[in-house]
Amino acid sequence: MSNPTLLILPGDGIGPEVMAEVRKIITWYGANRDLAFDVSEDLVGGAAYDAHGTPLHDDTMAKAQEADAVLLGAVGGPKYDSLDFSVKPERGLLRLRKEMDLYANLRPAQCFDALADFSSLKKNVVAGLDIMIIRELTSGVYFGEPRGIFKEGNERVGINTQRYTESEIERVARSGFEMARKRGNKLCSMEKANVMESGVLWREVVQRIGDTEYPDVELSHMYADAGAMQLTRWPKQFDVIVTDNLFGDLLSDLAAMLTGSLGMLPSASLGAPMANGRPKALYEPVHGSAPDIAGQGKANPIACILSFAMALRYSFDQGDEATRLEKAVEKVLADGYRTADLLGEEGRSPVSTAEMGDAVVKALDASLG
Repeated sequence: MSNPTLLILPGDGIGPEVMAEVRKIITWYGANRDLAFDVSEDLVGGAAYDAHGTPLHDDTMAKAQEADAVLLGAVGGPKYDSLDFSVKPERGLLRLRKEMDLYANLRPAQCFDALADFSSLKKNVVAGLDIMIIRELTSGVYFGEPRGIFKEGNERVGINTQRYTESEIERVARSGFEMARKRGNKLCSMEKANVMESGVLWREVVQRIGDTEYPDVELSHMYADAGAMQLTRWPKQFDVIVTDNLFGDLLSDLAAMLTGSLGMLPSASLGAPMANGRPKALYEPVHGSAPDIAGQGKANPIACILSFAMALRYSFDQGDEATRLEKAVEKVLADGYRTADLLGEEGRSPVSTAEMGDAVVKALDASLG
């Protein structure tokens, strides 16, 4: 049987640095757990624009469609700010999401015990936090038409359209319900049904799916702005949250900071199953390209490492090995390893990107004993 295939797209900024640490983890699994991958690498974002004049070459897109999973680092940077909108680095990522039809974006927010004091919220509010936000990723206001900047009379007007079909809401709602069944059996759907027709439709469809297909799951609804308030008031009231593209973007970043650092948080973007039964999937850290620290060995690779853990769980049915990797990260943090973003006011010296990756590998070694 052939090995599963991984396409690695390091991208821009700190992307190549954090991805180098993931490669160490991939090598470790091949050597120690009889879990080998056929790995290929290509360009995305600004790196692809520099080489090809486009943020995602058609050949790379074809490779992504064929791979069992895609692992992406980060895209963008000030070098590309003056480019036309159509070829900005971020358009490469959006194209991957859209053409692979990755409609369900899974963004966990987990607060490790060793970092509970690092959150800006009180320790008792965030200690033990473990929630999952599922964001619809391929429709809504980021993709709706008409869109653009137009001349209207004597001034310009910018237009973006919020648009959802019933089927688009149904499939991401089912992702939310299925995830809830695997966790605490509780799902909160967030929208703005009080002021937006798309929100009215969203609420109606989610409620129907819940009533007819998932009566065992406790379903609640909340306006997205109230949800943001409740996430900062008492986040542990939530288990799984499902929401649209725009609100999911905002709420998941808010939830990310409850844990103390964007450098800690992974994500998975999943689509429909391929012929082999695996979902089309792209995994990426939540953080951006951080061009201000690129090339300095200061980046935190944990979010990218945990993104690979999500790939083990959701693409390769290796839940036990995903847990092994997550526990290795937890041990490293408990042992006091900190990259610069995790130092706070502790006064200790930070470890480098490579040193943090090496520490995770050592913790994996220890897990075998």
